[in-house]
Amino acid sequence: MIRHLVFLKYSEDVTKDSRDALMRDLEALKNEVQGIETFCARPNMSPETPLIHGFKEMFWFDFRDAQARDAYLANETHKAIGARLMASLDGGVNGIFVCDVEL
Repeated sequence: MIRHLVFLKYSEDVTKDSRDALMRDLEALKNEVQGIETFCARPNMSPETPLIHGFKEMFWFDFRDAQARDAYLANETHKAIGARLMASLDGGVNGIFVCDVEL
């Protein structure tokens, strides 16, 4: 199983409703991409504020295997959601950190 972790630093002007809509759209990919086992989104509640570098939100997908993760990455709906997500981040690509680990 592959856990795909994504840490986010939203722009200050992005509303909670907009952030929630992005997470709902990502979660809906479970119905479109085979091999998605789990989707979760959570705020970063670490008290080590200087060490989180502004990454206050995160989500993750658990994929059955690397092939399912790769299908998600190539999925056109995912790419469209990703473009909306990138436009909402503080600094674009500098407002996101991605980490994949094998479970």
